[in-house]
Amino acid sequence: MKVYLGVPRGFCAGVVRAVDVVELALEKYSHPVYVKHQIVHNPNVVNSLEEKGAMTVEDVDEIPEGSTVVFSAHGSPPEDFAKAKKRNLNVIDATCPLVTKVHNEAIKYANDGRRLVLVGHKGHQEVKGTMGQTDMFLVNDRNELVMPDWDEDTPVTVLTQTTLSVDDTKRSIEEIKSKFSDVIVRNDLCYATTSRQAAVKQLCKLVELVLVIGAENSSNCNRLREVAQAHGVDAYLINGPDELDSSWLEGVENVGITSGASTPESMVQAVIESLGADEVERIDGDDEDVNFVLPAQFRE
Repeated sequence: MKVYLGVPRGFCAGVVRAVDVVELALEKYSHPVYVKHQIVHNPNVVNSLEEKGAMTVEDVDEIPEGSTVVFSAHGSPPEDFAKAKKRNLNVIDATCPLVTKVHNEAIKYANDGRRLVLVGHKGHQEVKGTMGQTDMFLVNDRNELVMPDWDEDTPVTVLTQTTLSVDDTKRSIEEIKSKFSDVIVRNDLCYATTSRQAAVKQLCKLVELVLVIGAENSSNCNRLREVAQAHGVDAYLINGPDELDSSWLEGVENVGITSGASTPESMVQAVIESLGADEVERIDGDDEDVNFVLPAQFRE
């Protein structure tokens, strides 16, 4: 069996920054350091930080007054910051800067008098944070597209969740543009989303099976699996070698492996070891040289 490794894969700059923020907070502040929502969508990362003294909660109201809290990489609505202020919490915002950019776009275009449409997945933490910034209509591309009932000449700005399928998002945007005559599109898919999906498309030319390593609740991981399946290749999302099913490998000579933006490389290597491949080859992909500055509390 030969394994082809997708490049790029694994941690993006936003995830690196978010994990670093929690670890720095654990060094600087008394324990526990609370994390509002999973810092990133991967249980291995979350468990590792919790073993060091982090405590994950889903609601700011669960955090004792005066404590330190890190807001997750997915972004938070303004109401969470208001709750934190009321509880006198020391807030460290680990929102990915590319998500913050979407928040800023939402506020700008709303102030310009334009109606906002967000393409995203209902209930996802990032969508909750973005929709909390100002009034907007969610086009959920996981279901049949439902468009807002606005006049055709309504000035519309389209924002997107950062972790969607490139191809599905393009189709959604084209549908919106066909309904309104004045549309500004801010395609906010992040670099890591697009580059990892492009790598999967390359893998699909070489393999009979794609394994995406990552968590079930990770949006970008699920999109990688769907991209492979859309290109006619069997694909499965697993969090580690314990979730491998030997029946998937019957008659398979070439396996493609990639991982989502919140998956530790150690889990990828564990899966490769479990497969017992005769050969491992990295495919060529985009070089990523992206770094984000830390929050103000840690810049000294």
